[in-house]
Amino acid sequence: MKQNVLGKTGLRVSALSFGASSLGGVFHPVAEADAIGAVHAALDCGINYFDVAPAYAATSAEVLLGQALKGVARDCYYLSTKVGKSTRPGGYGADIFDFSRAAIRASLDASAARLGTDFFDIVHLHDIEYQGRRHTERALSEGLAALHELKAEGRIGVVSVGTYPLDLWHRIFNESEVDVALIHNHYCLNDTGLLGLLPQAADRKIGIINGSPFACGLLTDRGPAAWHPATPAERRVMREAAEFCRLHGVSIGKLALQFASQNPAVPTTLFSSSRAAVVRLNVAWHEEPYDPDLLAAVQAVLAPLMSKPWDFAAAGSINVIPPSLSDVSAGNPAQNINRTQV
Repeated sequence: MKQNVLGKTGLRVSALSFGASSLGGVFHPVAEADAIGAVHAALDCGINYFDVAPAYAATSAEVLLGQALKGVARDCYYLSTKVGKSTRPGGYGADIFDFSRAAIRASLDASAARLGTDFFDIVHLHDIEYQGRRHTERALSEGLAALHELKAEGRIGVVSVGTYPLDLWHRIFNESEVDVALIHNHYCLNDTGLLGLLPQAADRKIGIINGSPFACGLLTDRGPAAWHPATPAERRVMREAAEFCRLHGVSIGKLALQFASQNPAVPTTLFSSSRAAVVRLNVAWHEEPYDPDLLAAVQAVLAPLMSKPWDFAAAGSINVIPPSLSDVSAGNPAQNINRTQV
C-alpha cells in the first residue's frame, strides 16, 4: 500500500490506517478471534498505523489490540492512543475527563501496559470539546504541555489532538503546538470541512489523519448505530443516498471509502472494522478509482445534510459497553449482528 509522510513528523504512514474502536465492540458485539484476525489482515494488506483509546469500550479495545499485536515486530507499525478521556462501564454519559499532567501520565502508563509497549508514536488529546467545552482550556494548556514533556522524555514521538468542531481546529492550528491532527467526520461524502483546514496544515506542516470515512455508519447500507445524533428525517436522506448507489450497482460504503481515502492532500484515512474480510474489502475499494459522475449525483442527494454538524458529545458517541467477549464467543445470538463500518 502507498505510504505518505505525515506532516513534519517524518512518519511514513499507509494511506489507509486502522482504527481499533470496533475491536472493543462499541458498534456491535465482537468475538476475540475476529478482532485479532482483523488486525492481522490489516498488517497483511500493508496498513502500518493503528489507533486506539482507553475510552473505547472501557479499555477493551486496547486490550484486544495489544493481544493482536503481540509478537509483531514493533518497527513494523506505528501505534497511537489517546489521553484525557476514559469511560466507566455503564453506557451513555459515562465519560470521565481529566487533562491534568498526573492523569495523562497515569493514563499513558496504563495504556502501555495493556498494549505491551513502552513507546507510542503518536498520542492524541481525546475529545477536548465534550461536556460543553469545560475541559478545553485545560486540555490546550496543561494537557498539551504534558504531551510535549513526554515527547522530550522519549516516551512518545508525536503530539496530537483528536476532536471534532471545525472552529476549535482553526484555533488549534493558529495557537497551539501540535505535530498531527486527528480530524473525524469532516472529509466524507456529506462533509468536506477538512478542506478549509488544509492550507493552514500545509503552512505549519501539521500531519492530517482523516477519521470516520463512513461518517460513523451514516454512509453504509446498514446505517448508523442507535447512539448517532442524526434524526429520523436525516437518516432517511442517508438511506435515499444508499439506495441511489445500489441502483447504480455500487454500495454507498464503497463510494464513501474511495472518496475519503483518495485525496492526495490527506496522508491517511482511518477506518475501523472487526472482520478480516471487511478490512480486505476496504483496501480493495481504496485501490479502485471511483466514478466522479456517481459521486456528484450522490452528493446532490445528500445536499440537505452537507456539512451538517453533529453533537457527538450529547449523543454519548462510542461509550456503549458491549456484552463480554466470552459471551459473544460462546455463541450469544448478538454475535450475528451485521458489522457496521465507521
